Amino acid sequence: MTVKLRAHHLLCMLTYVGRGYTPAFTANYDAIITRLGAGEAIELVVGPDDVCTPLSGIGQPHCHNDSVIERDRLARLAVADLLASIDLTQPFHLDQTTLAALRTAFSTGQIWPACAGCEWSALCDSVAGSGYAGASLLIAPC
Repeated sequence: MTVKLRAHHLLCMLTYVGRGYTPAFTANYDAIITRLGAGEAIELVVGPDDVCTPLSGIGQPHCHNDSVIERDRLARLAVADLLASIDLTQPFHLDQTTLAALRTAFSTGQIWPACAGCEWSALCDSVAGSGYAGASLLIAPC
């Protein structure tokens, strides 16, 4: 199986510390983090993904908003530039080196344009500023 992620959720995974919109959202996100940590592949998708699932039946989820679509576009560009050796049109696996490269790019602001206007920015900045202490995503060594 693969975890279907929109590009900006790949960036969100870098600083995820167990907080979310609802308890169901957080439980789902925790399960996805566990799957990724266990080595499951990622498939980058356009539009709502496995992270969005718990929000799909709640009112008007922001998953289809223009601002989220733009965030995905910018995130995909940032990730494609950073991970040029990975074919992002195919499922891929995160390893410790790739995770470290993504987190370094986040910490240095290289991928921040994709995060502009996100309500979680202050939390993410705080997690990155702490050296990712408490971040949930851990990749087992190969």
